[in-house]
Amino acid sequence: MSWLSSLKSVFSPAQEVKEEEIQNVLQGYILPNSTHALKDRITQINVEGQVLQITINTYPEEADHLQKIHDDLADALEKCGIQELNMHVIQQKHKQGESCANHDHGKDQHCGDNKAQTSTASSAQKLPPVVDAAGQTAQAESKPTEDPNNPPIQKPAPQQRDVPKHPRIQNVILVSSGKGGVGKSTTTVNLALALQKLGLKVGVLDADIYGPSIPTMLGNAGRTPMIEAENFVPLDAYGMAVLSIGHLTGDHNTPVAWRGPKATGALMQLFNQTLWPDLDVLMIDMPPGTGDIQLTLAQRIPVTGAVIVTTPQNVALLDATKGIELFNKVQIPVMGVVENMSTHICSNCGYEEQIFGTGGGDKLAEQYHIPLLGRLPLNVQIRENADAGKPSVLVGDDAAESYMAIAQKIADQLPKVEKPQNRIF
Repeated sequence: MSWLSSLKSVFSPAQEVKEEEIQNVLQGYILPNSTHALKDRITQINVEGQVLQITINTYPEEADHLQKIHDDLADALEKCGIQELNMHVIQQKHKQGESCANHDHGKDQHCGDNKAQTSTASSAQKLPPVVDAAGQTAQAESKPTEDPNNPPIQKPAPQQRDVPKHPRIQNVILVSSGKGGVGKSTTTVNLALALQKLGLKVGVLDADIYGPSIPTMLGNAGRTPMIEAENFVPLDAYGMAVLSIGHLTGDHNTPVAWRGPKATGALMQLFNQTLWPDLDVLMIDMPPGTGDIQLTLAQRIPVTGAVIVTTPQNVALLDATKGIELFNKVQIPVMGVVENMSTHICSNCGYEEQIFGTGGGDKLAEQYHIPLLGRLPLNVQIRENADAGKPSVLVGDDAAESYMAIAQKIADQLPKVEKPQNRIF
């Protein structure tokens, strides 16, 4: 069985992934400044949804071309439905001009880029026995010698249950929505402050790489974090440890024009290369949708649960449903639904009106058997205080009590962790 036919067995049935076109890209690509074909260097392939992971052999003189190889493939595969390419490199050590048959595998050499990472190979490593479709082990004497075009399929991408816990963070809570404009970031900062008022040590990570708004809402826009031992030192905002890509890009006008792999790499760097203090909860403000960042979080960050923010509007509910379905598929518990902009009370006459409809949060909670954590009003004070960098819970406006009630329901769902007696926050 060739690696192309092996590739078919791991493809997602999603219509947006074009299997034959992906095969053509991998078969037809020629390495830069070389006559060698990529298909002769592939050792492992795995596809999970719209994420393709590939492992290739390279040699020292090709090290300068790794970024170009990744970028060329990412551009070509994007047209085939692949939204994220993870390229792993096994760099073999040999002198220029030696035959490939005499190459010895070398030690790990990291390429220094999120997109092209180096893994280890052993020259004595043997492939596992070949198993046919009926599950019978083929006889060794009936099989040809090892063929670089017939690699073993890489094991599936890591699942949420396999992700190791962060040494200083007890719980990670995602605040997510299926679409933008439903008040997700405002909900994140207010729930974080509310959980802090309940006595928890809280941090906030802004994972909305393309539209970071947490710095503005917490009043520290324009500040940049210090770097200590090649790690970011999170900024302080009202006693919480906070970090956002917005703290690293400078002014508000700088766009983050990155492809998916670079954006997810930046997120993982913010999570892993930050000197987070001991936290009971890290709130992560998610970008809208169900794309690269959501999948990366599910595979690489240990998540306690997700909070879904929606409005009662049907369009918002449809997108929120997709978010819940995604979290269910990646084994992330959904802690509940927050219905934002639920009702509006006129500041002049006191007339109450459901501008975006009614009952949407209830329907969503009932459909998926999850709690409706609470309803939040469409209130000008919420917007004004967030824009001023002083969220509702901090200033105690009319919505503060609602945020506190929701935070209490979230806190009640957190695993009980016994804190050290000598711990000082």
